[in-house]
Amino acid sequence: MSTIETAVTEDPQGQDAHSDWESGEDHLAAGERLVVDVEGFEGPLDLLLALARTQKVDLAKISVLALAQQYLDFITEARRLRLEVAADYLVMAAWLAFLKSKLLLPAEPSEEGEPTGAELAALLAFRLKRLDAMRGASAQLMTRKRLGRDVFARGLPEPTRITRKSVYGANVYDLLKAYSQQRQRIAVRSLRLPPRMVWSLKEARDELERLLGMNLDWAPLDRLLAEFLVEPELRRTALASSFTATLEMTREGALEIRQSKSFAPLLIRRRERAA
Repeated sequence: MSTIETAVTEDPQGQDAHSDWESGEDHLAAGERLVVDVEGFEGPLDLLLALARTQKVDLAKISVLALAQQYLDFITEARRLRLEVAADYLVMAAWLAFLKSKLLLPAEPSEEGEPTGAELAALLAFRLKRLDAMRGASAQLMTRKRLGRDVFARGLPEPTRITRKSVYGANVYDLLKAYSQQRQRIAVRSLRLPPRMVWSLKEARDELERLLGMNLDWAPLDRLLAEFLVEPELRRTALASSFTATLEMTREGALEIRQSKSFAPLLIRRRERAA
């Protein structure tokens, strides 16, 4: 662990250098200075945070100038007593000396992008406050109870039992929508039409040639097709295909057609071939 000892010596800076560090009855008397063993600290920021806590000053109101001077005094005394001071502490000391010079000297126009002394001091104060918050959070974590040491889990935990309870709610619109969907499922059915019996033109021509044979007498067309006109499904297709076949055979000269008046029976006969 780090050790911080106090020794009373003459203060070369006087009371003015430490006026910002005074806090009620807990402030250190003028001329009191710390001698720090840097081996126990984790880094320069850790050392600066320890100095601020020793002075009991709020980190939000910290005097970076006084803190820098104290740090430089600590490093000087540590190097006088022990030469093996870590390089990080020396780098921080050099940076704090640079910061102190920027805070003490009058402000001069700086190059664009170069931070001022006040900005550097604010950045250092912010890093100290962040380190203090991290230390506080880690301390709180370490004080919590640990599983297997302070608290113990059950050896054989019971299985989780999930109980579900359905709650149904519906209004008039929901009921009407459900009813319409149910009716649509019932009403919409696959429609399958039976295959229709259709006479092709070739079939009708073959039947006419078979029925007429060698008969040269006139015969009504519907009487010749009487056996095919019994079924209603076959009546229309038989008449249409037979009439078309009759016209086709008449055009070819195989049949003759005669009709005495409008809507009278259509008479047909085989045309006599010339000898």
